[in-house]
Amino acid sequence: MKKQDMGIKVLKGGLLSTIQDTGRFGYRKDGIIVSGAMDSLALRTGNLLVGNPQDEAGIECTLTGPTMRFEAEQLIALTGADLSAVLDKMPLQMWRPVLVKKGSVLSFGAAKSGCRTYLTVSGGFSVPKVLGSRSTYLRAEFGGWNGRALQAGDYIPFRERYHETLQDFNWSCDLSTLYPDLNDHVIRVIEGPEFELFSINGKQAFFEKEFQLSNESDRMGYRLKGEALKLERPREMISSAVTFGTVQVTSNGDPIVLTADHQTTGGYPRIVQVITADFSKLAQLQSGQKIRFELLTLAQAHAALLYREQQLKQLQQTLTFKYNHDI
Repeated sequence: MKKQDMGIKVLKGGLLSTIQDTGRFGYRKDGIIVSGAMDSLALRTGNLLVGNPQDEAGIECTLTGPTMRFEAEQLIALTGADLSAVLDKMPLQMWRPVLVKKGSVLSFGAAKSGCRTYLTVSGGFSVPKVLGSRSTYLRAEFGGWNGRALQAGDYIPFRERYHETLQDFNWSCDLSTLYPDLNDHVIRVIEGPEFELFSINGKQAFFEKEFQLSNESDRMGYRLKGEALKLERPREMISSAVTFGTVQVTSNGDPIVLTADHQTTGGYPRIVQVITADFSKLAQLQSGQKIRFELLTLAQAHAALLYREQQLKQLQQTLTFKYNHDI
């Protein structure tokens, strides 16, 4: 089979559909962002479900998903948000491998929960690595598929067609202990470097009041609306390192939660840092939703991440046995 006959034809691009892997590391010193999947847990799990390494690239579909036709038989998985996926007009079950026949059309409807779905395919997509990653860096227009979101007419080739002897996928994995409840909008955090610079009233408000995601939210960050947060006294800040989940507070007192396409440094005070174990819940929030924050110790944050990684390791071991090869 020719390479051009084994891939996905994009019929509709959706709101924002991009190729993403787990990120582009080692270049922040040069001003190049990490990027990568907003919900890396969903992407990593999807890759395991189709027998891939966890860092393989998939398609991140946002709210209004794309419509795509499969030009060859392929093993796929959908993870993350429930965007009412249908395959040939029949509801498609998520969080399990599905063998898709040549000519089948995958499309999406309304978002039932969450914001971002991940499509992974056996063997991954044949797109070049740029600086060690296949992730799309939208603002710089490189990586992924021509450095941009997918659009009608694009043809995304598979690196290989599914050809394993395993054809029976009448099974699924219990992910209740691994993936968070997307209806739970409590985001756990630890103190940030400038936490003590905020007033007592400001710190109390941060944890006792709800905040709403404004429409000014994207892959770079979420601007939150709520009670203004004040410093004890005005201060001049030197630009410092920031990362996924850093919560900065603007001069107007508005918190901004940085996400996958965040800048490498920032000049606003960093009140808290979202724990890594809650990045999935953060990534799946929709504009207009309300959230509140819960303060943890660093030890509690480490324990939450360790537990999640242990669950993911257990899933990897189970699927390695299922596919009869190392994943």
